[in-house]
Amino acid sequence: MSSADANCEPGRVGRAAAVTATSKAERFRANHRWKVLGIGVAANASFSATFAGIPAAAVFLRSGYQLSNGNLGLVLGLLGLGVALSELPWGLLTDRWGDRGVLLTGLGATASWLALMAFFIVPSATYVPGVAMLAACLLVTGLLGGSVNGSSGRAIMAWFHEGERGFAMSIRQTAVPLGGGLGALVLPSLASAHGFAAVFGLLAAVNAVSALFAWRWLHQPPEADNAGSMAMAKPAGPAPLRNVEVWRIATAIGMLCVPQVAVLTFASVFLHDFAGMGTLTISASLAAVQTGAMIMRVWSGRFTDRHGNRRWFLRLCSMTSALGFAALGLLVLAAAAMPGPHAALMPAIAVLLVVAGISVSAWHGVAYTELATLAGASRAGTALGLANSFVFIAFFVVPTAIPALLLVWSWPGVWLVGALCALTAWPILLRPN
Repeated sequence: MSSADANCEPGRVGRAAAVTATSKAERFRANHRWKVLGIGVAANASFSATFAGIPAAAVFLRSGYQLSNGNLGLVLGLLGLGVALSELPWGLLTDRWGDRGVLLTGLGATASWLALMAFFIVPSATYVPGVAMLAACLLVTGLLGGSVNGSSGRAIMAWFHEGERGFAMSIRQTAVPLGGGLGALVLPSLASAHGFAAVFGLLAAVNAVSALFAWRWLHQPPEADNAGSMAMAKPAGPAPLRNVEVWRIATAIGMLCVPQVAVLTFASVFLHDFAGMGTLTISASLAAVQTGAMIMRVWSGRFTDRHGNRRWFLRLCSMTSALGFAALGLLVLAAAAMPGPHAALMPAIAVLLVVAGISVSAWHGVAYTELATLAGASRAGTALGLANSFVFIAFFVVPTAIPALLLVWSWPGVWLVGALCALTAWPILLRPN
């Protein structure tokens, strides 16, 4: 071997080793990213079963804890308020400490707290926890569960590339209706047959299993340690909390959530009190909303990835949701104004509620992808935390406001106000000139 060949050999070996390491890292990423996505789905479904499943059992919560409609709205609203208060701090911690530690801490603490509630905060023949105690416990549940969204979203942004993130984030967002749908199917019957000790115990177990999945498989992608992967470390543009467009998208998300939260928290009471429907029909209707939302979220993520039209799709959802809830409010108004029995309209009212509920739940993955893309992948935790703060402000305000709306305008007013909020999001989602 010549001296020139000898001198070049280490370079060739080094380049070959680098290429081999890179190809291995890419293969690892391609295979492992789906596990990370699965963890995101499991984590969000676990907490969704909590914050959407408990309201699905609102009729039994009201009777078991001896609550008025006003107190029912308060305790359900404080569950949302807890998440609203904690989402942004959890998001900031995620961007500083990483998604693994935050997700493990949040899921583990949520599971432990729900287990304590199953032992100590349940009604019995001799003891009924007070409204303040129940409200405080659900507030803490929300504070702990607020860790899930930003940390799981940031992990997915790290493991998936642009052009597939919309699809991945939309799959993750199917976890919300998935968990809520399972909660709607299981928790009312479980509360009726075995009480809220079984409800809180089951929710604790589900969150604990998700924490175990995260402990086993969630970590940084291999290129996060490479010098060439600086997109995550140094994103362009202003910080999320100084980015006007981030605030616009987050605000629109919050407005669109108002009618969605109305469905999630009080649809069971509406179908029971106004439409006279039983537990099986109510559970099936709410499960249909969640199933339809799951299908639409997956489709919308793939559709907007292919066409690059996220803002257009969000505006479309805003308009169709406004029309759906306006039609629902007018139909309920017509049924209430009929002098005789209006049982013939009840199936149509239930179907329209399901359709409107699906429309106002179809956009989440697209909106969160647009938001995280604006912020940059390494700062997605903060941006997603900000958006979910608006989401869960709605989860606090809506259940506490609905009893007052019922006193003033009854059920037509509830659905027409929801239509107005959905319509308000449309101009916010317009692109700036």
